[in-house]
Amino acid sequence: MQALALKEVLPTDAEKALLIGRAWVDSPQPGPALITLHGDNVIDLTEFGPTMAELLEREDLLDIVKQAQGPSLGSSEALLANSQLSPPQAPYLLAPCDVQAVKACGVTFAVSLLERVIEEQAGGDPAKAVELRDDLQALIGTDLSKIKPGSDEAMALKKALQARGGWSQYMEVGIGPDAEVFTKAQPLSSVGFGTPVGLHPSSQWNNPEPEIVLAVDSRGQVRGATLGNDVNLRDVEGRSALLLGKAKDNNASCSIGPFIRLFDDHFDINSIRNCQVSLRIEGKDDDFLLQGESDMREISRDPLDLVSQTIGDHHQYPDGFMLFLGTMFSPIQDRDGKGQGFTHHLGDRVTIATPVLGALVNSVGRSDQLPPWTYGICELMRHLKRRSP
Repeated sequence: MQALALKEVLPTDAEKALLIGRAWVDSPQPGPALITLHGDNVIDLTEFGPTMAELLEREDLLDIVKQAQGPSLGSSEALLANSQLSPPQAPYLLAPCDVQAVKACGVTFAVSLLERVIEEQAGGDPAKAVELRDDLQALIGTDLSKIKPGSDEAMALKKALQARGGWSQYMEVGIGPDAEVFTKAQPLSSVGFGTPVGLHPSSQWNNPEPEIVLAVDSRGQVRGATLGNDVNLRDVEGRSALLLGKAKDNNASCSIGPFIRLFDDHFDINSIRNCQVSLRIEGKDDDFLLQGESDMREISRDPLDLVSQTIGDHHQYPDGFMLFLGTMFSPIQDRDGKGQGFTHHLGDRVTIATPVLGALVNSVGRSDQLPPWTYGICELMRHLKRRSP
């Protein structure tokens, strides 16, 4: 598979976009640096941080990025090319977040809601999915995407489904008043553009989940957005919702990137509300190709409502957080046999893209065979201490 060119990775209006991220560098000390793109140059912004969480707290953030004063780390083309090597060579892209919490919202689209109910009722067996999908659609008999969660109409549907034995815990968070918000990954564990994502070795039914991810500061203010892959193990979560942690949080199971695009006069929350997110899966060991698009206008809960359900008087995030907004993609295209639906093969390449944020690309491996996560908060603090003058 050919490496992507810079113009395929950056937003289509890159000349207007204020992009910040993180890169692994060899000097002045080996470790992560905060970066922005200024023309074709990659500029080190670490002196204004020194963590991404702290940089996103600054009121003068837009001015800092526009002025882009700092050491050059080379060209944007080289950074992107280095990030697609195996293994990558410094400087290369990391996930654009560091010590922030990584949170995710589930079943925020009607299609993903149905698929979660199918997983639950199938008990993790993909062979049962087709029959269950037909039965559920006949039982529900309505377009869930038109129902506002928590509304009188939603509560009436809840009572009707309960009476017919069709209610589910996923329906509760899909059309009930409370959103599902869970911890996707630990701080500093997310992988970035070009780095493989991981599947737990026990999973035989899994899929990517392409999503938009908001970068939120400690005050609950959305400072920007990026792309994410909320890798999902359908068989694990399908056996029990109490296995959500195992299904979602494994080595390299969360990818974010390539950059955070900051909100400014050209890009804001309405840009997110009107995004179309594309997914492309290319098989390495077969000729499999899956392509599709999802429209953020079909989300059942407004992005700012999801933010307010995550942070407030009930829960603070002193280092801010990254918030996955949910996906409508649950690929069901048969791959390994009739009625088997979709599951990953090792070596698949997953591309998640939208014009205003660019493209996030990762290959697929096994969590126990990928490089282990070893760079945590303590190591980051030691690095920043060594880097300080």
